[in-house]
Amino acid sequence: MNYTLHQLEIFKKIAEVKSVTKASEQLFLTQPAVSIQLKNFQDQFKLPLFEVVGRKLYITEFGEEIAKAATKILEEVDAINYKFSLFEGKLAGKLTLSIVSTAKYAMPYFLSGFIKENEMVDVTMDVTNKMSVIRALENNECDFAMVSTIPKKLKIESIELMKNKMVFVAGKNYNFPKEGINYKNLNKSIFIFREQGSATRLAMEKYLIKNKIEIARKMELTSNEAVKQAVIAGLGISIMPIIGINYALQNGDLQVLKIKGLPLETYWNLIWLKSKNLSNVAKAFIEYMKNNKDEIIEKEFRKFNNSSKY
Repeated sequence: MNYTLHQLEIFKKIAEVKSVTKASEQLFLTQPAVSIQLKNFQDQFKLPLFEVVGRKLYITEFGEEIAKAATKILEEVDAINYKFSLFEGKLAGKLTLSIVSTAKYAMPYFLSGFIKENEMVDVTMDVTNKMSVIRALENNECDFAMVSTIPKKLKIESIELMKNKMVFVAGKNYNFPKEGINYKNLNKSIFIFREQGSATRLAMEKYLIKNKIEIARKMELTSNEAVKQAVIAGLGISIMPIIGINYALQNGDLQVLKIKGLPLETYWNLIWLKSKNLSNVAKAFIEYMKNNKDEIIEKEFRKFNNSSKY
């Protein structure tokens, strides 16, 4: 047998996603290239690794065993590469983050320079809701979290990053009342909320309660992107972070409802458990953030932080 590490990686991914197309997308390869390597890998075994029934791909029992072996081999190869890098004095290892969904518009900018400087560092980033992020942090399933509301029940360390401004938005065809927008006539619209546990939802609920704004009809969606598309389509209005809707505001798909008490402002924070036994990679990331965050914020997010437009 003469299979390659590349073939092992391809088959491992196909076994995970049960699709040549999805595997090619996740590996950033063309589908024909993946299909050729899969065929070459299969040709080295007398037993079938997979079968196609209808349009679905199924991994055989033998194929599952080969996929498990491939995973172990590739993990050992990673370990060898990490050890070699460490002996060369390079930073190597894994960095795991759990971030709330809106933070996906910001965190990649904070990661970019660090990853480019440390090519042997692998990053896993889970994008989810606030409750799941805090649970991951509490269960020691991640090194860091990025949130706009710091949990009070956990003993944490934090680095304050940037402002998170939130405004009331509507679609471009929103019918403004003749007397203008005010607390009393807002309830004629459908309010679109994030799901329970979302920091954006919590901020919106606090604003509505504080200003005694009644809600006649509401809708609940499970992501900021879904809320944005619903508002653009004219289904209702919502309070949303500017960082996730800036392009839609610029091209006119969304418009800001200028109401007293807005924009709401919180701060994004990078947080981690005080009791966390930080790896060398995690420690290096903290130092990188402390030394570079101000420059990154000024370069990438000044338009959000300093704008008086909203």
